[in-house]
Amino acid sequence: MNLKELNSIDNKHAYQLFESCCCAPNWVEKMVLARPFDTANDVLFQAENIWQSLAENDFLAAFEGHPQIGDLSTLQDKYANTSSTAGHEQSGMSAAETSVIEDMFKLNKAYLAKFGFIFIVFASGKSAAQMLDLLKIRIDNDRTVELAIAAGEQAKITANRLEQLL
Repeated sequence: MNLKELNSIDNKHAYQLFESCCCAPNWVEKMVLARPFDTANDVLFQAENIWQSLAENDFLAAFEGHPQIGDLSTLQDKYANTSSTAGHEQSGMSAAETSVIEDMFKLNKAYLAKFGFIFIVFASGKSAAQMLDLLKIRIDNDRTVELAIAAGEQAKITANRLEQLL
């Protein structure tokens, strides 16, 4: 997809493309309406600005579009609209030792119970052990701090997906 195509496709298809980058409906709708974009950098700039204008419910909606780190079995079923990107982003989990996967599973459950949303991390380029270390650190945060960190990680994920799209 190039910029010209992104700017010229109908709203329904634009919605589907943006939704593959971030599942927050308000973000997607605003990105569709922000077209036409002048440059690829303009797409990224608008994506970040729109993301920063959103509220907690929007962040939580975006988080719902992700499988838990390490839960690759749910990618095809529950997360079909982002499964190809999420699977690649979590590729560091595929080579993980069993103990790391088990620890990740346990801490993911504890994280979800504590914060009410799944652990969100920009996983591209990170090993399973690195993600586990981040989870161990972040689980001690309070909810407000952790929501802000997770929202920042989601922004990185979205930007990466937009760059791949273009």
